[in-house]
Amino acid sequence: MSRKATITQEEIVNAAFKITVKEGFDQITSRKLAGAAGCSTQPIFRIYDNMDELKKDVLDKAIKYFEDFCRGREKKHDTPFVDLGISYISFAQEHSNLFKLLFVSSDAKETKSMYDIVNGDEENIVREVSRAREKGVQNAEHLFMKMWIFIHGAGCMAVTGDYDLEEADSVAMLESAYEAFSKA
Repeated sequence: MSRKATITQEEIVNAAFKITVKEGFDQITSRKLAGAAGCSTQPIFRIYDNMDELKKDVLDKAIKYFEDFCRGREKKHDTPFVDLGISYISFAQEHSNLFKLLFVSSDAKETKSMYDIVNGDEENIVREVSRAREKGVQNAEHLFMKMWIFIHGAGCMAVTGDYDLEEADSVAMLESAYEAFSKA
């Protein structure tokens, strides 16, 4: 009779997610994961055929974490794309390894595009494009692309430590970018 598994799939994913948050996605190894989960590698490979399957579950958890992060942020600015931009930049500042996984590395692209991750279940991008259109922007999709390049650049700078603006300064910069890009 085989021994009963004492560790669950959820516990393994949670341990791998913690490694990702602290050290980065590429630092997940079966040995390191076993240590973090408090088990041998055997239960990991009883649940998963290979590390790629596990990493897909960790990636799904990271995407959900990003969606929950954005959902939990207060929407308080009248200018389209500002709240979305602040959420994105804040996520980069607070969760740099998750940001790199979702928006800088190619790991997430196999599951979802950057657009799909940011748009999320609540259609964040669709909502902001609609808000811009309601404010009279003729080509709101084109405006989104300009704003997104600006927002993503700020997020990447936050990850490297080159972006240290306070939220009020970020808001002012995003509002200025919106005004400039909407007139171009």
